Amino acid sequence: MTMVAAQPRVAPLRGLWGAPLILGLTILAGTAIGETRLPFVTVLQTLANHLWGASYPVDGIEAGIIWSYRLPRAIVAACCGAGLALTGVVLQALLRNPLADPYLMGLSAGASTGAVLVTVAGVGGGVISMSFGALTGALLAFGCVVVLAHAVSGGAGGGLATQAAAAIILAGIAGSQMFNALTAFTIARSANAEQARGIMFWLMGNLSGIRWEDVMACTLVSLAGVGLCLWHRRGLDAFTFGADGAASLGINVPALRGSLITATAIMVGVLVSKVGAIGFVGLVVPHAMRFLVGTRHDRLVPASALAGAVFLVAADVISRVIVPGQVLPIGVVTALVGAPAFALILVRGARR
Repeated sequence: MTMVAAQPRVAPLRGLWGAPLILGLTILAGTAIGETRLPFVTVLQTLANHLWGASYPVDGIEAGIIWSYRLPRAIVAACCGAGLALTGVVLQALLRNPLADPYLMGLSAGASTGAVLVTVAGVGGGVISMSFGALTGALLAFGCVVVLAHAVSGGAGGGLATQAAAAIILAGIAGSQMFNALTAFTIARSANAEQARGIMFWLMGNLSGIRWEDVMACTLVSLAGVGLCLWHRRGLDAFTFGADGAASLGINVPALRGSLITATAIMVGVLVSKVGAIGFVGLVVPHAMRFLVGTRHDRLVPASALAGAVFLVAADVISRVIVPGQVLPIGVVTALVGAPAFALILVRGARR
């Protein structure tokens, strides 16, 4: 009990005083760099005009690119990176599985299916929003993965925490494939050729349609996720000893598990409905941050959120400039980084 109870209450912000500066510079870089080269001074002048009421003479087209296209895109990329990294932190802690990630666990695929059913197939008759459809799909996918993993592991007692790591991942892969198939079936049945092309591009991760009205939802859900994870940092630490160990340390395991999994599904649902299913952020970032700041969640949570934000903004910039005249889906860039990291984690796990 002492390991958890002895944690300092002010630790979450210690050593992270530079986080706002790093995040601000990252968003500024994401705003300044793009497929169209713009002078850096023009970027600063445009931001000054909008943020502080300055009156620098700036070309209207360039100002529109910077303020209406690049800045909200960089902010949403940062929020999505932070949120997806946090979902990886939570799932890996609760499941005690280093490979747990919303993409591999099928949550992203379920959210994509829900979003496509609402927008393409018309499920809900216009009453249900795309975000609500994605949230429902993410929760349904997680439920399917839990039930399948329980069946694969033989239903041995102890519930979710005692499921074998391999069973969880295999169930996640199976669930992901099933929901991807449902998404493809829905698109084939209900979408025309133009819709199908746009949706398939969105499913691989696409921030080109991001505008200011998307910023608020992504910012709120990411900040709420950071706050909730920090609030439950002691409980996440306690899960290092398993569900039974956490219960013996005074943690209300069902309540903690339910609240954090629901929060994870909400984050995945909202973020996927805005930018599509971007993989491997929740897998790569938490592992890299554990190497740098350790396993205690008072440091791991804010560090992972910051690193996830920086990582996804950088990936978005790369996706816009790596091929001249063409914007790649951001999921392609994250997969090129995440797939080798996934293989490395598998190899290290096998050698232990």
